Amino acid sequence: MSKVAADLLARQYAASYGLHVVVTRAFNHCGPRRGHVFAESDWARQIARIELGEQLPVVAHGNLDAIRDYTDVRDIVRGYVLALERGESGAVYNLCSGASSSPTMRLVLEGLCALTKKTVVLRQDPERMRPSDVLRLIGDGTRARRELGWTPLIPLATTLEDLLSYWLSTLRATGSKIPETV
Repeated sequence: MSKVAADLLARQYAASYGLHVVVTRAFNHCGPRRGHVFAESDWARQIARIELGEQLPVVAHGNLDAIRDYTDVRDIVRGYVLALERGESGAVYNLCSGASSSPTMRLVLEGLCALTKKTVVLRQDPERMRPSDVLRLIGDGTRARRELGWTPLIPLATTLEDLLSYWLSTLRATGSKIPETV
C-alpha cells in the first residue's frame, strides 16, 4: 500500500507542480551487499557459513515454487540513473528482465548450491513460509527498454557468484559477524 501511495503522490507532484518526477518499479533484484533478510542473500550467507565450516551443510528455506523476475542490482541502479536522465516526467518504468522463463526460487537456490563443492541439504523451514505468497511475479519492462534504452546486462549466474563471493569475503573479514550496515 505504501508503494502505491508513493507512486500516486510522485505522479501528482509531476502533474501539479511540473516537477521532473519519474516512477521506477524495480522487480526482484539481488547482488553483492544485499541484506541477509532477503531470501537469495540469506541462502548465499548460509552457504558461505557452510564453506567456512561454521554451519552444518543444511540450507533452510521457505517456498521454492514461486517464480520471480530477477535482475542484478547493478543493472537496476543503472536503470534508476537512465530514468532520471531520460525518463518522461510522471511516467512509470518497470525495471525487470521481463523474461517469461524467469526462475523459480528453487532454481535460484540450486544455482547458489552449485557454486560450492560442499554437499548441501535443503530443508524447508515453516517459519520462512509466507502466509500469502505471490506465486508468479514477472514484470513488463518494454517501456524502460524503448524510452530509456535500458536492458539488464548481468546474467543471474554472475549475480549469484558475486553474491556468494560477497558473503564469503564479508564473513571472513568480520569473523563471521554480520556487519551492522548489511
